[in-house]
Amino acid sequence: MVQRIVALMCKEFVHIRRDGRSLLILFLMPLLMILLYGYAINFDIKEFKIGLLDQDATSASRMLVDKLTRSNYFKIAHTLSDRAEIERLLKRREVQAVLIIPRGYGKELQRHAGSDIQLVVDGSNANTALIAGSYLQSFCVAYSAPLDDASLQPAIGIRPRILYNPDLKSTDFIVPGLSVVIMMMICTLLTSLSIARERESGTMEQILVSPIHPLEIIIGKVAPYILLALLDAASIIAFSVVLFQVPLRGSALLLLLLSICFIYAALSIGVLISSRARSQQTAMIAANVTFELPSLLLSGFIYPISSLPIVLQVVSHLIPTRHFILINRGIMLKGLDFSFFYTETLFLLLFGSLLLALSVLRFKTNLEE
Repeated sequence: MVQRIVALMCKEFVHIRRDGRSLLILFLMPLLMILLYGYAINFDIKEFKIGLLDQDATSASRMLVDKLTRSNYFKIAHTLSDRAEIERLLKRREVQAVLIIPRGYGKELQRHAGSDIQLVVDGSNANTALIAGSYLQSFCVAYSAPLDDASLQPAIGIRPRILYNPDLKSTDFIVPGLSVVIMMMICTLLTSLSIARERESGTMEQILVSPIHPLEIIIGKVAPYILLALLDAASIIAFSVVLFQVPLRGSALLLLLLSICFIYAALSIGVLISSRARSQQTAMIAANVTFELPSLLLSGFIYPISSLPIVLQVVSHLIPTRHFILINRGIMLKGLDFSFFYTETLFLLLFGSLLLALSVLRFKTNLEE
């Protein structure tokens, strides 16, 4: 049995080595995807274009504007003379928001009284509007702290301390999840084409007439991709740490070992699809629809799972990407150990084993046919 599996593995390695497209998909495509999406998917805002309506025109208001623009988050794109210009600038997208400093702002500060400023934001992009408002609020708290009189301090104050990502960099949140989604896409795609390719090329008949069991065929097809995908995972992790400066606070060895469990589950999906598909095109479509798109939308990669409808929250438990994103982010950002992930690890192993068993049963049916 072992000899036959090894022979099939060697055959698969030879095919991969000769197939330049498979090598590009396996090694070059993940790095290009994480480079592209790692920079493209970014929730941070820099040089947010705003208009300025300074109705106070005092040294206090000018000092506020100067410190605001030096923060690199906001950039004064237009200076307004009255409120009638606000809607015109927002409609033409010349600015994304307008900062209004009311009359009497400087006098109110001198009297140590509260003075409000207003930010009118274009809400057509709700996420950007929310982030811009949060940035301005944080800036105002930091700016006004040295100006406050001790007697004006509230009885209860909140001083938040942010752990694991103190700078609130969206890259630290996006890249670990992105690497998992990319691995799911690559592993599912490659193995979904493996058996379907044998059928299209006509070599499946040669395998079927040989004294080899369906389980041996499945193992021989999966094992080479586990080794290659593990190398792929290591390169993606290194790429994330070196290029995007994502911290790796936990054990790199533990992350690689648990990556094998995820790769095993992802490859099992591809094998099940491939065992049922009659052509490579059908296998690619099935891989995209069944697990790759849900991995983007139902895994917590971008959108929190708690915000999904209850039915989709239940369905998301069946997506391996959801479980490994928790593992990846937990080890990289929080430095957690295995005791936090045994449930997710057990699911990945059981999920992969179940799909492989279904693949073997389906392959037996094909043999009989």
